[in-house]
Amino acid sequence: MDNNNFFAAVILSIAILVGFHYLYEKPQQEKAQRIAVLQKEATKAKPEATPLAALPPKDRAVILSETSRVKIETPELRGSINLKGGRIDDLALVKYRETVAKDSPHITLLSPAGSAAPYSAYFASFGWLADAGASVPDDQTEWKADRKTLEVGKPVVMSWDNGKGLLFERQIVLDEHFLFTITDRVKNTSDALVTLYPFGLVARHGHPHVEGTYVLHEGLLGVLGGTLQEVKYDKLLEEPKITTESQGGWLGITDKYWLVSLLPVQDEKITASFSFTSAGDAQVPELGTYQADFRGTPISLAAGASAERTNRLFAGAKRVSLLDQYEKQLGLPLFDRAIDFGWYYYLTKPFLYLLDSLNTLFGNMGIAIFIFTIMLKLITLPLSLKSSRSMAKMKTLQPEMKALQERYKDDKQKMSVATMELYQREKVNPLSGCFPILIQIPIFFALYKVLYVGIEMRHAPLFGWVQDMSAPDPTSVLTLFGLLDWSFIPHLGVWPILMGISMFAQQKMSPAPMDKTQANMFLLMPLLFTFMMGSVAAGLIFYWTISNILGIGQQWYVNNKVMGRR
Repeated sequence: MDNNNFFAAVILSIAILVGFHYLYEKPQQEKAQRIAVLQKEATKAKPEATPLAALPPKDRAVILSETSRVKIETPELRGSINLKGGRIDDLALVKYRETVAKDSPHITLLSPAGSAAPYSAYFASFGWLADAGASVPDDQTEWKADRKTLEVGKPVVMSWDNGKGLLFERQIVLDEHFLFTITDRVKNTSDALVTLYPFGLVARHGHPHVEGTYVLHEGLLGVLGGTLQEVKYDKLLEEPKITTESQGGWLGITDKYWLVSLLPVQDEKITASFSFTSAGDAQVPELGTYQADFRGTPISLAAGASAERTNRLFAGAKRVSLLDQYEKQLGLPLFDRAIDFGWYYYLTKPFLYLLDSLNTLFGNMGIAIFIFTIMLKLITLPLSLKSSRSMAKMKTLQPEMKALQERYKDDKQKMSVATMELYQREKVNPLSGCFPILIQIPIFFALYKVLYVGIEMRHAPLFGWVQDMSAPDPTSVLTLFGLLDWSFIPHLGVWPILMGISMFAQQKMSPAPMDKTQANMFLLMPLLFTFMMGSVAAGLIFYWTISNILGIGQQWYVNNKVMGRR
């Protein structure tokens, strides 16, 4: 394989990915924004035609003030449980804010039914289903609680008597993070046999805002029957219900950084479903209720008998260490896959752990990425040096290569044979230059994923003006840092420019292609990449810049110390 052709293929592949972003992903993101606007207008214009609400939507705070509730107060959560229906429908993540501003609102995760946009209904519910004739708790049931506040180590017990011989009790325990443990108990004081089915559900009204990118799954997901299932919102518009029989597992709804997931008992068979119920709005067909739910195996209660079922709910931030902790603690299959690590899972996850550990050690994600880049360079140094030596030696053979091209310009077969003989005589491997590039491809995309989906990177500052490593460089050089308000000017920050300069410097020090056309094209690549990477996460640009600078030092060493060229 010719190294220059391979390099060109890599550049073309990246260009295709960037083109895909502008031709497909960007329109998808704009579509999602239009849907959000239409949904907001639709909810203002008329009552919601949905099982979640029969009245026009209200402000979230008004609904919370009008209902009897048990408060939730822990180091990471604030919210409440609605005593009418027993739903967990009010939850905010107190360690995460909507923006990098210190006074920005906390992330609102769950909201009660009837809430107006942007905090549309999103809640979890547990309980019992029954055959016709049996009275079980529903969304109108008025529960009584033994405490006013749910705290770590201080569970809440709620109770309800159906007046027909069934006594229901629900205990809710919350750990120091995001795990709710819900134990439902029932006692049959009647003379009749009663059959009940334990259930759990997570419901979300409206079409949530999504990133609209093919490299990230947002929507309904779970591991059922040992298999990861990812169902995007749009798929449920075409197939409104997907049902799976499973032994344990988990299922729920995921955003980029947040997850609300049902965690059934792992040794019990369940019937799990992903579904969509339309609100009947022709203008916005996406308006409706998306739901993930399960039904457990039936329980038959004879007169005087009692039974209980314990299920769990995860509602919070997708921190990889926390997901791994719950996976091990509860025996959950592939719970870490709630984070969309992508194709390079076996690189992406270790990278995320390593960067998070380095950030904890040094107190800055920029330093963590700097150390991480040096570590990668040291690991790949022997191969890179071998490649650099080979490429430098290839440059010394260019006169002989040109002579062969002239001699056999009309006979490509003889030219190929003569070229291979030259390589063998000089002990040069033309493929050696490909190996560092082959290594860099998965590293680059794995790091891209880490910065894109890892909540550990969210709002992590770099240095100076970059306060969020997962977002593009906020500066805009071409608009004179915001002085020019011209929408047609592409966004180009300081770090992408530094990356382009370092890329150009490294390229100038490396052996140039023998073909002048290729050489000129490669000289334009730093400029092209500078504009292409303008909207990429600043952390990735920082990594690439540091990697280029280290590459410059390495190439100088090869040129001046190894090859003896001064």
